[in-house]
Amino acid sequence: MDFQADIIDRVIKNAIQVMENSKYQMFEILDTARTELVTLNQELQSVLKETAETIEKVDQLEMNYRRSRIRLTEVSRDFVRYSEEDIKQAYEKATQLQLDVMIFREKEMYLKARRDDLQKRAKSVEASVERAETIGSQMGVVLEYLSGELGQVTRIIESAKNRQFIGLKIILAQEEERKRISREIHDGPAQLLAHLVLRTEIVERMIAKQEFKMVQDEIVDLKKQVRSSLEEMRKVIFNLRPMALDDLGLIPTLRKYVQDFEEKTKIRALFETRGKEHRLSSAMEAAIYRLIQEALTNAAKHAYPTYVLVEITYQAQLVKIVVQDNGLGFKPELFQQKSKDHGHFGLIGMRERVELLEGRMEIESAENQGTKIVIHIPTNVEKGKE
Repeated sequence: MDFQADIIDRVIKNAIQVMENSKYQMFEILDTARTELVTLNQELQSVLKETAETIEKVDQLEMNYRRSRIRLTEVSRDFVRYSEEDIKQAYEKATQLQLDVMIFREKEMYLKARRDDLQKRAKSVEASVERAETIGSQMGVVLEYLSGELGQVTRIIESAKNRQFIGLKIILAQEEERKRISREIHDGPAQLLAHLVLRTEIVERMIAKQEFKMVQDEIVDLKKQVRSSLEEMRKVIFNLRPMALDDLGLIPTLRKYVQDFEEKTKIRALFETRGKEHRLSSAMEAAIYRLIQEALTNAAKHAYPTYVLVEITYQAQLVKIVVQDNGLGFKPELFQQKSKDHGHFGLIGMRERVELLEGRMEIESAENQGTKIVIHIPTNVEKGKE
């Protein structure tokens, strides 16, 4: 019997390893596909807008060109009324308008072709994302089952429905974070870079037509766009992993984050510290930073407060975190059921993180009386557990 158990254990471990590798590969594929889909949709909207503007510009230029041709015919026939200089100016204006019409017609054709291509690609990628999401969720649930101990099989089966729900919610929470990062990259650097590509293609055509004055103006604008892209990329990098967290420590980084939160949300935010501040391990500081980030995000998204307080107290062997707001509030005993019903998983996810740190989280709230979250995290955890 023990021999058979060992064989089953090895089989399950091998299966877990294979599933883990496949899961990460699937998530990478899914993340890439999501990023591509967001980029395609944003680029498509930009191309649609620019196409409409270009069509309107072509119509206006064609109208002006027809008028200039009429004017040229008029001055060319009446030598008594108009001088040679008038004829020359009319001819140059008509020629310039003709050249502008040709340039913008070519741009219009290019944009229409680009629009059709983006629409086809977006539909294809969207179908791939849906299939990958289904497969990834199924793999996550299966892996959750396989990771349990053999002696707990009966308990896992009895609580299958609940564990499946929690497992799916954890995956969805992780994917929501990836979606947020994808949106930040797309709405900022990706959109600007896509626009830069289009502008450089237009510059190439202008150079071919020797429109050097227009090329110079385009290059000046491109320089501004590149600087803007660089600034957006720096913001995304800071949100992913604030470098100040490693360089300056937890408190200065949180103080800056709370200030930025106040500026962004227009919610009055106060940050306070108590006790003797000291550096924690890199992993511990990152975990505390993410907990406070999640708490403030939840407050702004669901509680609609006008004031929030973040307080950190350093004690001998633990760190106490308090995040309090004057928002809508809720009944703490019902928050888990409310999270299931409305798809809000923030507080449950925070509690899971705190438990991983061997800490505890308490929630004080009442309807229309705000919410207070108190977290105690021990700082003397063994490095392995940490």
